[in-house]
Amino acid sequence: MSVNEPTEAAGSPVRAKSSSDLRPRLIAGAVMAVVALALAYAGPKPFAVLVLAVALIMCWEWGKVVRGEEYGTALVIHVLAVAAAGVLTAMGHAVLGVAAVIVGTIVLLVMPLGQRRLMSAAGVLYVGLPTIAMLWLRGDEPLGLLAVLFMFVIVWGSDIGAFAAGRGIGGPKLWPRVSPNKTWSGFVGGLAAAFAGGALFSLLVPGGSSVTLGLTGLVLAIVAQAGDLAESALKRGFGVKDSSQIIPGHGGVMDRADSIVAVSVAVAIMALIVKAGSPARALLGV
Repeated sequence: MSVNEPTEAAGSPVRAKSSSDLRPRLIAGAVMAVVALALAYAGPKPFAVLVLAVALIMCWEWGKVVRGEEYGTALVIHVLAVAAAGVLTAMGHAVLGVAAVIVGTIVLLVMPLGQRRLMSAAGVLYVGLPTIAMLWLRGDEPLGLLAVLFMFVIVWGSDIGAFAAGRGIGGPKLWPRVSPNKTWSGFVGGLAAAFAGGALFSLLVPGGSSVTLGLTGLVLAIVAQAGDLAESALKRGFGVKDSSQIIPGHGGVMDRADSIVAVSVAVAIMALIVKAGSPARALLGV
């Protein structure tokens, strides 16, 4: 979720964030960033624990948004498929992880879930594929850590740039029917910040190109914004403001992970095309 502007439910009035709203948001964001960085640095296995924990919460939130239920058989299948995919990928079997996601998707497609069956099945893909992508990327030693950090820099940099430009400049709305508070200035600010962050990150990458990583950051920032808007559209379509209230000032995990979900899947697709044997090198251009 971009921090360009606050998100409101469909039909509700736009309200600016007060300083009292912003403080818990900033504190929670800082804590989440520190935890993510620490576990990414600690190694592929600790990072896998973090990614799996986040993924399982997202399974629960998806059921709340799409089916309006917190527990049930569909959630069990969703959790089992994603957990199996994550564990298999962490063990070095990403292909089997993808197979687990496909099986979970098919099982939910044939379950009697009424009109929510298709979207319930889509949730296995939405959570399972980025889980596999993140663990596949981090497990590609010795550059896996740098690759994950690069994604964090791009997504967080894009968010911060969008926030600064959206608040400081304002102007025309980006897509008011889906996310009424996001602006074009915020969108451009996010892209500029991602380009700058990618270019500067090249200083940490042996043999890295500032132009290549800057342009990669720019493209991934567009993907991140698209992921943000897609999650906003999902919630708006089901009449939900936040996926949950588990994170103070932010809403749910899905509300915070929407950009990284889209970016990680895009990176995995790019790696499969460019250098499937080493996704980290494919992302970093070395």
